[in-house]
Amino acid sequence: MESKSSLMNDVRSARMNIADLLFGRPLATEEEKAEKIGPLEGVPIFGLDALSSAAYGPEAALTLLIPLGMAGVIYIRPISVAIVVLLAIVYFSYRQTIEAYPQGGGSYTVATENLGVWPGLLAAASLMVDYILTAAVGISAGVGALVSAVPSLQEHILGICLGILLLITIVNLRGVRETGALFMIPTYLFIACLLGMIGIGIFKALAAGGHPVPVVPPPKLTSATEVVTAWLLLRAFSSGCTAMTGVEAVSNGVMAFKEPPTKYAQLTLTIIIGILMVMLLGIAYLCPAYGVAATPPGQPGYESVLSQLLGAIIGKHTYYYVSIASILVVLSLSANTAFADFPRLCRAIAHNGYLPYSLTLRGRRLVFVQGIYALSILTGTLLIIFGGITDRLIPLYAVGAFTAFTLSQAGMVMHWKRVGGPVSGKSMFINGLGAVATGITTIVVLLTKFTEGAWITVVLIPGLIWLMSSVHRHYVRIAEATRYNSPIKTDNLCPPIALIPVERWNRVSAKAVRFAWNLSPEIRGLHIECETTAELQNNWERLVAEPARKAGLPVPQLVILKSPYRLVVRPIVEYTLNLAKEKPDDHIAVLIPELVERRWYYLLLHNNRSSALKALLYFKGNERITVINIPWYFNE
Repeated sequence: MESKSSLMNDVRSARMNIADLLFGRPLATEEEKAEKIGPLEGVPIFGLDALSSAAYGPEAALTLLIPLGMAGVIYIRPISVAIVVLLAIVYFSYRQTIEAYPQGGGSYTVATENLGVWPGLLAAASLMVDYILTAAVGISAGVGALVSAVPSLQEHILGICLGILLLITIVNLRGVRETGALFMIPTYLFIACLLGMIGIGIFKALAAGGHPVPVVPPPKLTSATEVVTAWLLLRAFSSGCTAMTGVEAVSNGVMAFKEPPTKYAQLTLTIIIGILMVMLLGIAYLCPAYGVAATPPGQPGYESVLSQLLGAIIGKHTYYYVSIASILVVLSLSANTAFADFPRLCRAIAHNGYLPYSLTLRGRRLVFVQGIYALSILTGTLLIIFGGITDRLIPLYAVGAFTAFTLSQAGMVMHWKRVGGPVSGKSMFINGLGAVATGITTIVVLLTKFTEGAWITVVLIPGLIWLMSSVHRHYVRIAEATRYNSPIKTDNLCPPIALIPVERWNRVSAKAVRFAWNLSPEIRGLHIECETTAELQNNWERLVAEPARKAGLPVPQLVILKSPYRLVVRPIVEYTLNLAKEKPDDHIAVLIPELVERRWYYLLLHNNRSSALKALLYFKGNERITVINIPWYFNE
């Protein structure tokens, strides 16, 4: 017996070890402080999306400039400068947001508190769409780059995408601190490789008087087929603005940082934005210097802009392949920014009653697991729909990001106006400038990308707002219906009528009857007529009724229900509902006996009608019908 018990303990221990291996050991609430992070971990957790956009933001702008030939490459410099200026405005605005909202001041919180409920929901819906698209696009962009390097993987694109999504999901379920530690190496390797390339490239360009000789010549540029127009430049600018997505992340996750969180959040934001600015300006300077332009995506001879730059500046040897590998990994893992922020955003929305309350609950590793599951499912669905190829969606999530930027900055203007004080004027100017700049950019992105698919975002955002407002209305109705401020009524108390479904007489039924004697003097056993009915009637009289009379207890009545079509659950439900109509002043307690086994797979050996019976009584019953589970545990 001891050896058997020891074996069972070993099995339970093995199960725990597997769970701990995958998700880490459970963390107690008081261990939350140990999970706080600093800037070193904050950059890979909250900055991967922004930093990785340097790999596709400039290329997205250059792709639209292909018809201009070499002349188009020159325009990447003023376009990138405009993007960096806008990035600087947003940076200073979000520094102020972090300081004003140390508990986490993402666009939803700021817009809700300062502009009202509906602007807040617009910001929330915009950000949710942005994060879902960020996760899908980040993974697919990384896999797309991998497939371009290894064409034999082409037919496995979707499988690789879903595998990476599963990996990122598991890593995030392990907790914030472990996520940062795991993603630290690829993130800083990516930063070092790109900054190294930029430094070497600029040095060579300056040494050559601005006309360096490429180590590996890039593909020759085609002659111009179009003339420069303001519309074309606006389209290129809006495509390049995808490099700004992810900037919001740090302001949403302030509470993830160790004390003082405001200081470390601002430092992390500064590091992320500073590195991103250097990358964007460096790439913009080097492309014309080395004659690098975008090649038509999806066509023979395609090569990414960063691949061309690395080859032209350093050559295709070890440094090149290490850099390309780091770019592929970081692009794939850039979805982690969405996984870091989406659950926190959902938690804030749910806290105000606009999403299910379960999104506010922390899991075994003190993370908001329901939000992680939701994002994983939505991202996986998007990847499956588009087959893991989401190139058309790359510029689209800029619409959601810039809508959120605009509402956040407008909300901060109202915040400083309400707070007042000597510094409010300067702060209002900075946030006001941010609101105007990002608002204009939102309109530009929406107009230039509407026919390319931005209309999808325009449809999704109102749909999400409707969904969140519907959830809130439901919670309001529930709150109004269950509100009870009067003293509890103590009169007219009476025991309920106890109903017990009985298939045959056994230990399970006996436990239910014994429990019913504690509740009610009127007990009725409900049995569906079948071939064992006569045997049950004899046992009921001999084993239930006679002992009850001798003990002076109420004698339970056995009610035989006829069922011509051999239905079991429905006759019991109908009897209960009819009894409730016949006795409108009485309460009814339905005691449902259940055999409980220790191993889940034994459920397959039983009919499990009790679950169906409970479900029907819950949905068809009323406040005078109470359902009580009576479990009988089978111990082997």
